[in-house]
Amino acid sequence: MSDITTTSPKTFDLDRLLRPRSIAIVGASPDPASIGGGVLANLELFKYSGGLYLVSRSRDEIDGRPCVKTIGDLPKGVDVVILIVPQAAIRESVLACIEREVASVIVYSSGFAEAGEEGRKQQDELAEICRKAGIAMLGPNCMGYTNYVDGIPLTFEPVDLRGVGERSRIAIVAQSGATAANIRFAMHSREIAVSYVIATGNEAVLAAEDLIAWLIEDKDNAAVAVYVEQVKNPQKFLAVARRARELGKPIVMLHPGSSERGKAAAQSHTGALAGDHATMQTAIRNEAVALVETTDELFDVTAILARYPLPPAGQAGIVTNSGAIRGLCFDFCERVGLPIATLSEEVHAELTSLVPPYVHVDNPFDIGTTGFANPGIFGTSTAAMLKDPNVGIVFLSHAGGSPPMQIKKSDAIIPVAATAEKPVILNIIGDDYPLDPCFMKAVRDSGIPFFRSPERAMRAMAVVMNYAAALAATKDRAPEGKRLKDVPASGLVVEYEGKRVLSDLGIQTPKGALAKNADEAVKIAAGIGYPVVMKAQAAELAHKSDVGGVVVNLADEAAVRAAHEKMYASIASHKPGLTLDGVLIEGMARQGLEMVVGAKRDQWGPTVLVGLGGVWIEALADARLLSADISRERAIAEIHKLKAAKLLGPFRGQPARDVEAIADVVVKLGALMRSTPEIVEVDINPLVVYGEGDGVLALDALFVMR
Repeated sequence: MSDITTTSPKTFDLDRLLRPRSIAIVGASPDPASIGGGVLANLELFKYSGGLYLVSRSRDEIDGRPCVKTIGDLPKGVDVVILIVPQAAIRESVLACIEREVASVIVYSSGFAEAGEEGRKQQDELAEICRKAGIAMLGPNCMGYTNYVDGIPLTFEPVDLRGVGERSRIAIVAQSGATAANIRFAMHSREIAVSYVIATGNEAVLAAEDLIAWLIEDKDNAAVAVYVEQVKNPQKFLAVARRARELGKPIVMLHPGSSERGKAAAQSHTGALAGDHATMQTAIRNEAVALVETTDELFDVTAILARYPLPPAGQAGIVTNSGAIRGLCFDFCERVGLPIATLSEEVHAELTSLVPPYVHVDNPFDIGTTGFANPGIFGTSTAAMLKDPNVGIVFLSHAGGSPPMQIKKSDAIIPVAATAEKPVILNIIGDDYPLDPCFMKAVRDSGIPFFRSPERAMRAMAVVMNYAAALAATKDRAPEGKRLKDVPASGLVVEYEGKRVLSDLGIQTPKGALAKNADEAVKIAAGIGYPVVMKAQAAELAHKSDVGGVVVNLADEAAVRAAHEKMYASIASHKPGLTLDGVLIEGMARQGLEMVVGAKRDQWGPTVLVGLGGVWIEALADARLLSADISRERAIAEIHKLKAAKLLGPFRGQPARDVEAIADVVVKLGALMRSTPEIVEVDINPLVVYGEGDGVLALDALFVMR
């Protein structure tokens, strides 16, 4: 055999991995029920025409194909080597591949990071070997991939021979091989073409973000469906998401791990080191990734966005011929967060013209029995809904009727949906009751997203509308703030220094100053005016109240001196050897609604939190996690989504609160986090909120520096 190439790869060449012109199977077998035989059977089914080399210690040939004994007998420069060897032999096999200047390897073997700490060490060592040599490794603990575009199935599971057709197609990336297969089944059952199915396993070298980056550059891929239990390089993933958005290629993603047991399952499955799930959700939604919560949503949202990759922002327009569905839509849409549009006067008038005078016109629009005499209304009502500027997605939920009536529905609806830029979703109720084959063929051929369950359709529509809103929000972001001039020292920052930072940002704090002794405390209190608050100040005192470090409502000089003496004694008792910077003397704040605004930075970047403050933040967990570049208008909208949002309006004799001032704090804190990367965490709790126009007051400030 002659050498294929003599050039060693310097960087990962995913073209050679995913579109190989030469493949070697190490551990080849004639038995299609075995792993090696399964891969070979798939390649023969797809009639792979590139160079195919078989490595077998026990056989000289398999089905007329010659075998070599070792990897060292392979020609140099094979594009992909599939290693079907025991886990203990993988390292030695990879080193042999390096000697033969192999471009990439696929490792199905398990027993690495998912098996425990020793397996993780072995995986890390294997990954380092591959990176230094420039070998792109898929796996370990993976099921390989199928490239339907070029007809290359490098997986051991049986796969059907399928074309990709002329329409847009979707690509699939999943850490779980079974999930990758199930997404593929779901797409094929809907007659949606699939270009690539890639199971990434433990992602020792190549991670989901690396493969997505390659897939979105394929002009024929309309969307990418993703299942991951860990994102190895969050910042790269976000950069890939931005690139996908530029290209108009939706990424639909399912990421388990929001529960504690979910995190544990992810670790045992793929050895994932789960990060903060809520932070991940905030970051990727901010880059307009369509995040789903169930496998059904993954299938359904992918199907919708494959047909309509750029849905406009808006609300739902609903047309039905069932009064029951109309009533149920109100309740279910509210439950899943799918807002129903208020119809414009023009569209209301047009819909009115389509039905008899006794038909009530609203959204959802129930055409009743009008379709029997005028089946064209199924199309004309759809066209009218699409015209409404408030409508971003149109849902058609109908009873199927007789086979001839089904055909009349599809004849009326499909031509309208074919030219629609807004998503049009069709649902025929009746569960699995069979529909006319001609009707089903017309619907599948048209590409219109089709459902049998109205509730399942509406759940998917809610995700699509959130995705559309996220797309629009990428054009509405707050500018980055100025870098903090005097960056505090590392670790916890003492409260008075933290409040100095807040004051520099324009966030109001109580009038006060640091006192080094009792005489200074009395002088500062007299200048502020009684009553006052006294707080012990030391960077090590994150929770001052626990050690007697906070005294409120000090009414006179005697109270200040007594509190000063008692506070120093209490802290000496609780924290022997701790030296205080002094005590912070501040004016007593008038009562208001206690909120919290905080920020943190992790591997996903900075985020800002806003919620009900004081002790309620822990008791009720009522908070919204927001992107650090959120605009003022969007921040206001998010604050109004709090469970306790009623408290922000006129409530039980209390005035409406200054929500705009809260939003200003959110935006300022987000800008600070982006401009000053040394800040790891900020906590303003409580932030007292007063009536509209009266602003806010930060009573406490905790900063943590890198």
